[in-house]
Amino acid sequence: MSPVHRSNCRRADYHVEVDGHYYSVPYQLVSQQLDVRVSAKTVECFAKSKRVASHLRSFRRGAHTTQGEHMPRAHREYAEWTPERLVRWAQQAGPSVAGLIGTVMATRAHPQQGFRSCLGILRLSQRYGGERLEAACQRALRVGAASYRSVRSILLVGLDRQQEPVAEPPPATPVTHENLRGAAYYRAEGKPC
Repeated sequence: MSPVHRSNCRRADYHVEVDGHYYSVPYQLVSQQLDVRVSAKTVECFAKSKRVASHLRSFRRGAHTTQGEHMPRAHREYAEWTPERLVRWAQQAGPSVAGLIGTVMATRAHPQQGFRSCLGILRLSQRYGGERLEAACQRALRVGAASYRSVRSILLVGLDRQQEPVAEPPPATPVTHENLRGAAYYRAEGKPC
């Protein structure tokens, strides 16, 4: 008999956690306590002794295993979206917005996991305007901060309106060589001026 664990279905995304991996259950079970039976190859989830989900076991920590029928309708509609569709939509706001959206999508194992963040970024234009959003996304890309929170922070603080300081080139290192004479050579007594 496989060990049985008790787990709560996470409120935010209808998944239960088993050994650092997240398995979906029907979204109607959000916030309910479930029994989870784990074997070497499967993970089964039970609500009130009735099996509600079965998955092949995965040992990838931090990853998700999701079945489409477990998703609420709105999430299934997201599943019909593509990263390319979001990037095209973002392109209307500007090239940096599109670049940031593309970067966010590329960093997610499953595109659906990036949709919420991307839609949040695009909605920032309603509050701050497209010009400011473009500047904030450009700055976020430049500093490697491709996330909704970073872009929102840049806009809140007003960094999108400030010019970035221009980095001064490092001072040139003096060239030394036995045949080169410095200023001191020409000022010393007895030497030609």
